[in-house]
Amino acid sequence: MTLHLQIAPLISLAAGIAILVYPKLLSYIVAGYLIVIGVLGLLGYGFR
Repeated sequence: MTLHLQIAPLISLAAGIAILVYPKLLSYIVAGYLIVIGVLGLLGYGFR
């Protein structure tokens, strides 16, 4: 039996819990997400 986990649902779950516990983290989480997606896009790891 193999278990395949996707990283995006795990990140979104952790972010949602963090926002519930620390609401001020929302801006940092969104900014971090946008920076990561932007850097990955510039490096050629396009999301189709």
